[in-house]
Amino acid sequence: MPPAAPAPLRDRNFQLLSWARTVSVLGNGFARVALAFAVLELPGATPGKLSLVLACQMLPQLLFVLVGGVIADRIPRIRLMVVAETTGALAYAGLAVMTLTGHAPLPAMALLAATAGTATALFSPAMTAVVPEIVARDRLTEANALLRMGTNVAMVLGLALSGTVVAWAGAGWALALDALSFLVSAVLIAAVRPVRAHRRRAGSGWGDLRDGWREFTSRQWLWVVVAQYAFVVAAVNATVGVLGPLASGRSPAGAREWSLVVAAQAVGTLVGAAMAIRLRARRPVLVAVLATFPAASPMVLLGAGAPVWATAVSAFAAGVAGDVFGVLWATTLQREVPVGALSRVSAYDWFGSLAFAPLGLLVAGPVAAATGPRTALLGCAGLVVLATSAALLSPEVRRFPAGRRAAGT
Repeated sequence: MPPAAPAPLRDRNFQLLSWARTVSVLGNGFARVALAFAVLELPGATPGKLSLVLACQMLPQLLFVLVGGVIADRIPRIRLMVVAETTGALAYAGLAVMTLTGHAPLPAMALLAATAGTATALFSPAMTAVVPEIVARDRLTEANALLRMGTNVAMVLGLALSGTVVAWAGAGWALALDALSFLVSAVLIAAVRPVRAHRRRAGSGWGDLRDGWREFTSRQWLWVVVAQYAFVVAAVNATVGVLGPLASGRSPAGAREWSLVVAAQAVGTLVGAAMAIRLRARRPVLVAVLATFPAASPMVLLGAGAPVWATAVSAFAAGVAGDVFGVLWATTLQREVPVGALSRVSAYDWFGSLAFAPLGLLVAGPVAAATGPRTALLGCAGLVVLATSAALLSPEVRRFPAGRRAAGT
């Protein structure tokens, strides 16, 4: 990289990690649209069946993320990430083969979706904690923003092309591209060599979980925002996975319109990450929570039957705010939590944030069938606003200052 490039981009380890995430997220951009329409193309497909498959993908992320956090604090995190990405590649390859051959029994699709979710549960806590192992502490905000910029560019490309690929080539080929992206990511991550590897823990797994729980609950700002996001993530996942596609329609034109909305949100995340590179918030947690409110706007417009362009604009704004939240939140965790406990605390973060996500996906289809997808979308918007308003009642959320250093880092 040229000398003027940001410091993390001049580091080989960061380059490899960034490319790995970019490639993997590019494939996931296809899968987010392809999996929904692969299920909807099945004979006798219903909103309930779509909810079931997506809930099977989400539930293991909730069930096994704490296990992933314990493992990631015990073994080299890079090794765990390679295993997780390889598992994801195999799961999506299986989904692609079933979709392309036309032999796609619902139980088999649900099982492979669950396998992909398990891979995510193993990967996510390790990914959060591996960044401080290869990036200096004073470069964490910059590194997190650059990582998100790369992945957001990939998501924009994936989502922008996903509707076209699904409409022209079919959902199976989009899923196959996702499988290939996971495999490439595993190869790149395997070449990363951390410069500050964490001290590996010994002892019982239950003891590790108890220690991680103490670290988690000792910070009010942390558990309050995680509780907030239990509701926010449930509403967003129900919208993206079920209600948005249903409100757009099952035709190829509906797939293209829905991919435009989610692509607009992805473009917004790119802008948000670019903004966050230079953002120096005196109250990072307060700014992060306030940045959650715009997530409700696309749900309101979808529920009101607004034109596609208006919904896309609101999705763009939600994407900008969402990535401001993401960069501030990841950097605050990495700075304030001891590195030896970071994977476990991150796992509790993921566990709490995903607590209601499977339920949200599971009930979204039946609720949409009973009330209509637009009414269900307005309910999701209300949930986001109420949960975010409740989080602002916490004194630590409103007053938590930047710059405190965690013990043991």
